[in-house]
Amino acid sequence: MTYQFEKAKMYRMPTHFGPGMGPRQSPDGRKFECLDNPHATSIAVSFLTGAAQLEAFLPPGFALEGQPVVTVTATYMTQVEWLAGRGYNTLGVSFPVRFDGEVDHVRGSLLTVLWENLTDPIITGREELGFSKIYCELPEPTALRGAYHVTASWLGFKFLDLRVKELRQQSRAEIQDMLDRQSGDGMLHYKYMPRTGEWGTADVAYAVMTPAATPNRRILERHVGSGDVQFHAARWEDMPTQYNVVNAFAGLDIVEYLGASLSKTVGGKDLSDQRILR
Repeated sequence: MTYQFEKAKMYRMPTHFGPGMGPRQSPDGRKFECLDNPHATSIAVSFLTGAAQLEAFLPPGFALEGQPVVTVTATYMTQVEWLAGRGYNTLGVSFPVRFDGEVDHVRGSLLTVLWENLTDPIITGREELGFSKIYCELPEPTALRGAYHVTASWLGFKFLDLRVKELRQQSRAEIQDMLDRQSGDGMLHYKYMPRTGEWGTADVAYAVMTPAATPNRRILERHVGSGDVQFHAARWEDMPTQYNVVNAFAGLDIVEYLGASLSKTVGGKDLSDQRILR
């Protein structure tokens, strides 16, 4: 007798062993509230680039919103409940956009790629949410006399150096002012899955959004300063499946650096509020 899919349960491959556990489905069926986890440290650098260069990355329905500012963010997470207390790290590249569909008209940051150093969040985030996730090695940053150095690599080829320095801790009033000035509806993505056997044809292709509201996340401290970032151009031999991604960023003009930050937070959400944009 073949197995049957349980209603209201989330599955992903391999389906032969029952519902798949992950950030939005625990073994006992409850949701992960993300009240006291994860603990996260995020290091970010922003720079102004050419508008035409970013427009080449826009999927259907998207347009640049405001200045062409690229933000590169490395985040290091620990005590993640859905991983039974383990952690993982991410590296994202985003810029401000708007999406105009037949129904939805929203503004936010387009997350063009999110590297992660663990398979489980990559698979769950791609299949369930539509994040553009791929793998890289992302060790803890080095820290010396208040300066931080982030590196990322793929099977030994280092494709990124990111540095922040001259950090100054913000007051609670400054942090609140920063939060009050934040705008946008959320983080935007473009979900795409190819159709098996019909190569070049999409099985799934649509915009999705992570709503901005994250009431359980608390900023413990935030520092601002200066920084720089460098993507190292790769050959096919260096990164056979990712060299085009890295080279796209390596080719961006850096007109002006617009500052850097280091933030420590606790809490978050399970991202089950992710929705399709139409």
